Amino acid sequence: MQTERLRVVTLGLSITSSWGNGHATTYRSLLRAMNARGHQVLFLERDVPWYASRRDLINPSFARVELYRSVPELKRKFTREIRTADVVIVGSYVPEGVEVGNWVVQTTKGLRAFYDIDTPVTLAQMENGGAEYLSPELVREYDLYLSFTGGPTLHKLEQEYGSPKARALYCSVDTDQYFPEQREKKWDLGYLGTYSSDRQGKLQELLLDAARTWSEARMAVAGPLYPDSIQWPPNVERIEHLPPAEHRRFYNQQRFSLNITRSQMARAGYSPSVRLFEAAACGAAIISDQWKGLETFFETGTEILVTSSLKETLRFLRKLSDRERHAVGQRARDRILSGHTAEHRALQLEDYLHESRLYTGDGRSRRARSYSAFPAEGKRVPRKTMAQQAGSI
Repeated sequence: MQTERLRVVTLGLSITSSWGNGHATTYRSLLRAMNARGHQVLFLERDVPWYASRRDLINPSFARVELYRSVPELKRKFTREIRTADVVIVGSYVPEGVEVGNWVVQTTKGLRAFYDIDTPVTLAQMENGGAEYLSPELVREYDLYLSFTGGPTLHKLEQEYGSPKARALYCSVDTDQYFPEQREKKWDLGYLGTYSSDRQGKLQELLLDAARTWSEARMAVAGPLYPDSIQWPPNVERIEHLPPAEHRRFYNQQRFSLNITRSQMARAGYSPSVRLFEAAACGAAIISDQWKGLETFFETGTEILVTSSLKETLRFLRKLSDRERHAVGQRARDRILSGHTAEHRALQLEDYLHESRLYTGDGRSRRARSYSAFPAEGKRVPRKTMAQQAGSI
């Protein structure tokens, strides 16, 4: 059975620049997979100076990318594309996203979806009056709420906020870009992530204090926006920014890779990060903080190592043999290949679109479509695997 070819318009924070955000790599992997399955993709991005000077993917081969400088310009140039699209997806943190979202739901004749790459942050903001990019009223207008967070949060979105359909669409990884390589290990422990005050305490204990305690070790922290006030130990290398093209090399040069979850994500649970999946796809042995739902993505102790203290972190770094470390990384990669690739997410998105064509939540008439979760060629991903990814286990 052939998948219907869709015209998909996505309005997101950024696809052209990965500087200081995880949105770009998420959109790139998902939309590349959608394009590979025959769908026509248009990405609309607000042209802002902090991304304009740091773009690392200007003209992707898998999508048409257009920039706009204001909401009036967006409406003037792209009303036709929005009106005639089969699916319009508005992402979290889109500048003036409430106005953009209201325009989309009033304009398009296709399905209207919201893709929340920051769900716990969004809900916290809405509980305090609303976010710039989403209001409680607008949640009910989107036919489909795609969430980076699964588990109980999906029930909350439907029962408390009135979303017609809330479904988990976790991040994924492009396995053509992220894979193991034979490289000399440059660091004993590495961390990749933009500075966040609510992660800094754990980074301090699990990496910086570990570096001070074990002075012979070599460690690295890559990512922008870290304050000048941070005192970096001499055996910690600072890398201001790594573009996605450098991520694979970075992960493959580490003995262990550190994952730290933002506090709101950890409290909500079921919120894996892009960096977590990237490191696993590269076969890195990951040391992670604990958060609710982690065990639904990786088997703790065998596919991922969990730490809550400096002492536990040092035990992993010092005591695990190279053979044990490699085995942990390989099992993590196997888990990624079984359910968290970009192709898995594209298939999952098609499933959700198939659901939403039958019911829009408020009784409005929609054109019937015959979506299919089957790829045009090749083997289908088992539906059981997709259900597990939606946070239902």
